Amino acid sequence: MSHNTFGHLFRFTTWGESHGPAIGCVIDGCPPLIKLSETDIQKHLDKRKPGTSRFVTQRREADIVQILSGVFEGKTTGTPISLMIKNTDQRSKDYSEIKSSYRPGHADMTYHNKYGIRDYRGGGRSSARETANRVAAGAIARKVLGEKINIRGAVVQIGELKVNREKFSWAITDSNPFWCPDPDSIAKWETYLDTTRKDGNSIGAIIEVHASGVPAGWGAPIYGKLDSDIAMGMMSINAVKGVEIGAGFNSAGLSGTQNADELRMNNGKPHFLSNNSGGILGGISNGDDIIVRIAIKPTSSILKTVQSINSDGQEIDLKTKGRHDPCVGIRGVPVAEAMLACVLADHKLRHRGQIG
Repeated sequence: MSHNTFGHLFRFTTWGESHGPAIGCVIDGCPPLIKLSETDIQKHLDKRKPGTSRFVTQRREADIVQILSGVFEGKTTGTPISLMIKNTDQRSKDYSEIKSSYRPGHADMTYHNKYGIRDYRGGGRSSARETANRVAAGAIARKVLGEKINIRGAVVQIGELKVNREKFSWAITDSNPFWCPDPDSIAKWETYLDTTRKDGNSIGAIIEVHASGVPAGWGAPIYGKLDSDIAMGMMSINAVKGVEIGAGFNSAGLSGTQNADELRMNNGKPHFLSNNSGGILGGISNGDDIIVRIAIKPTSSILKTVQSINSDGQEIDLKTKGRHDPCVGIRGVPVAEAMLACVLADHKLRHRGQIG
């Protein structure tokens, strides 16, 4: 299997399967002399790990990260940084009945068609378990970016229930199990997801991620567009089916005057009166906040009986067992933040390499 590496100058390669002994990643291109410890990485992994509430999968993984290389006396050496996270709570027997069955919405059939073999235990490489590696890589990317750049994400919609933008508050996203920025939506989402979970079903979500403090000038105007790389990174996340930047699809309904991010001077610096561009113009950052939204499909593993086929071409009725998220979008927030951090760190180094 090829294409396990993401990025150009700052890049990472992930390895491991959902039910194997461990997962991990190797980060290449991290500059030397950056202070880095396992604690710097662990605090981000703790935000993504399973079993943190009744609204996510009850698989219990501590997701303890080990730095195996690339750090000496608390600082990066400029050599590849190898990280490992052990799997400790696999229940492979939960998947024994689907060994030859294709779960609708999963990559079972496409993996089998491509490779002629698949790891049916939790999906193997196609499992969202792989995203823990991305969060770990994203933690190192944040160190490359420095403290002036702040990346934060929130769930802004679950199913058809949207947050009230007038009550949007970043301050409360870390204090509720949904990464919800609207205090009035928390109880509604709780009831909604309890009902969905007890019904054996699942629901989708929309995540919004902001990066503030990104200087103007990152990106390239043709095949190295900052927004195209962000879109590619976000689309590589499990269950993501759509990406929009700034006004996104709503821009199709705007006039030129409505969509234009008009400019004025503020304290001697350019100031945009709106941010429909999402902080990127012509593939290059403009100094405003970068705003990205991703659509997460409903978790494909549900307790409902669904129609499918098996590897022999027989029509079957299938019910997935195991422990699964009623809304996988909830744990997708740290992953989306991490991918944005990795793209920005890569573009920071690419910009420095070209411009100096």
